[in-house]
Amino acid sequence: MSAPDAPADAAAAPLAPAGPVRQRKAGDRRATAGQWTLVWWRFRRHKLAMTGLVITLLIYLMAIFADFVGPVPPHETNARYTYAPPQAVHFFLRDADGGLSFSPHVYGFKVELDPVALRRTFVIDEAKVIPIGFFVKGAPHKVLGLFETDRHLVGPKNPSDPFFLLGAARLGRDVFSRTVHGGRISMSIGLVGVTLSLVIGTLLGGLSGYLGGWVDASVQRVIEVIRSIPTIPLWMGLAASVPLTWHPLAVYFAITIILSLVGWTTIARIVRGKFLSLRSEDFVTSAVLDGASSLRVIRVHMLPAMTSYIIAATTLAIPIMILSETALSFIGLGLQPPLISWGVLLKEAQNIRSLATAPWLFAPGVAVVIAVLSLSFLGDGLRDAADPYQR
Repeated sequence: MSAPDAPADAAAAPLAPAGPVRQRKAGDRRATAGQWTLVWWRFRRHKLAMTGLVITLLIYLMAIFADFVGPVPPHETNARYTYAPPQAVHFFLRDADGGLSFSPHVYGFKVELDPVALRRTFVIDEAKVIPIGFFVKGAPHKVLGLFETDRHLVGPKNPSDPFFLLGAARLGRDVFSRTVHGGRISMSIGLVGVTLSLVIGTLLGGLSGYLGGWVDASVQRVIEVIRSIPTIPLWMGLAASVPLTWHPLAVYFAITIILSLVGWTTIARIVRGKFLSLRSEDFVTSAVLDGASSLRVIRVHMLPAMTSYIIAATTLAIPIMILSETALSFIGLGLQPPLISWGVLLKEAQNIRSLATAPWLFAPGVAVVIAVLSLSFLGDGLRDAADPYQR
């Protein structure tokens, strides 16, 4: 009986150390992987950061293709549907025989007179079924400004039917379309503003941390002065200096520059601290002994070593830019109509009617919260993954 058992034991013997072998292979992969591969492996384990990445990408895609995503042009008015409530989407329709069929639709409105407030109110009329679909015909528009089309992602199959996913505003404008278009400016002003802040902060923070001495002292005093001024009064003072006669596009760039001039200090502090720790490293000392200039040491050796930290800091700074633009536009010192941003849309909701009977006008505020949270989660994940060698 012992002879037949021997082959079974021999066959089973190599399977015993399978776990340690797999762990050893995983360790070998980590030992030979590059820095960006390690950063990605660590980042994708951060569930909230991955969720933030997906939501952020969706928001930017919706902003880029806003004309296609929005059912109607953002400035289109319809006096018949002033302050019309949101229409719920229904996916199944009951036919005359009582059966259900898949047919996405919304219900129309009927107008009734409120005997107490003596104003008209909208009531959902289930007798009027409005079929909706994807890639339906609507108002013509240009995709990315390149080619013209009349197709929209979602909308009523009959373009003349009312369709308000998030309700209508004071002039009967579609809140959903305006919110999607508002994301273009609010999200882009964060990118452009952070890019300018990144250039200024990296330059001054790098020089401050690498050269030290009076350069470091001067830059740090400037940063302390800027950070000591209350943020909102500083924004108000700078924004109020923008002439009212300027073109809205010029105002957009002016507000972007204003936010950049205030926001570069955080990135500069981060870059300075990292440069202070890197300038004593062996590879920096070797580059200096080889005769490399200060600019080459910073550009070729030090900046690549902290690229991941800069990306993380930049991602965390974008929500601050978005909130800054929203706050300025909300108090009337930022962007002005006909430009559409989330702050401009929230400014239009500053009335008792919005709070009492039209809460859907605050949909841009929900968009701000979602965008800021997703970018914050994304930034937290990048910050944690920036040093893939830490435990």
